[in-house]
Amino acid sequence: MEQRVLGKTGRNVSIVGLGTWQLGADWGNVDPSQAQSILAASVEAGVTLFDTADVYGDGKSERAIGTFLKDNPGLDITVATKMGRRVDQQPENYTLANFRQWVDRSRRNLGTDSLDLIQLHCPPTSVYSNPEVYDALDTLVSEGAIRNYGVSVERTDEALEAIRHEGTASVQIILNAYRLKPLDEVLPAAKAAGVGIIARVPLASGLLCGKYTKDTSFADNDHRNYNRAGGSFDVGETFSGVDYGVGLKAVAEFEQLVPDGVGTAQAAIAWIAAQDGVTSVIPGARNVEQSVANAAAAGVSLDGKFDEGVRWIYDHYFREAIHPRW
Repeated sequence: MEQRVLGKTGRNVSIVGLGTWQLGADWGNVDPSQAQSILAASVEAGVTLFDTADVYGDGKSERAIGTFLKDNPGLDITVATKMGRRVDQQPENYTLANFRQWVDRSRRNLGTDSLDLIQLHCPPTSVYSNPEVYDALDTLVSEGAIRNYGVSVERTDEALEAIRHEGTASVQIILNAYRLKPLDEVLPAAKAAGVGIIARVPLASGLLCGKYTKDTSFADNDHRNYNRAGGSFDVGETFSGVDYGVGLKAVAEFEQLVPDGVGTAQAAIAWIAAQDGVTSVIPGARNVEQSVANAAAAGVSLDGKFDEGVRWIYDHYFREAIHPRW
């Protein structure tokens, strides 16, 4: 699979990675053996970037990756984890002392002395502009607890602020056919600064798979059920913040753009990977078949007419409601 340099980390990673929220929680249940199979199939398909967080299953996702890496030594895998969502979301909680505790826990979960990449996990907006936060992260780099740091953001203004800070190696942001705002300023700014872009929620929580209907139901512990109104975390993380019914109408239009022989989800992933400035796209997978199909999107080529269609769909269905928000 094609590799790209992940910003200031200097590490080569696959253009399609693996998001592992689903290996921890909030997407229904994935048993431990299935999690190991998903990780193995992804690597076999060329994936070299795993994205996780300390809050996914309260460490379950990190531990699954740690087990996999221990059982498969010598693999050239970059693990990007996140920290900060296990405490009350108050800016004063983002301190060096807390960072040390959080990083140490992730290092134990992952079974490593030094984290490849730690990302602030969508903290309060003021955290991104606090120089003391970056000083603390620089200290962790100098001490060897982490090799690099970046941010995961909800909004484009947060991304732009983080990009201004010299130590920021990467920005993780929601980018998909239903969320185009990062194309306006974030991707150009990141490219100019040498900052990597990790595109998350590439399938709009599954809407862009083209498999859901108005009658599709989700488990009680699936955020696509309990967070549709944003009651537990930013609603933009669930179906990209779009109305479920409108998302279904739009995907019917999206499917008309997809070339023969290409899956709807594959086209959605491939379109993101083709955007100038994107380093890697991190779809999740709840089974081996999904992980293999997602990775295969790296080999899909799309023409300019496809891109035009995506932008028309966004303008027609989503721009008015979505563009001002994030």
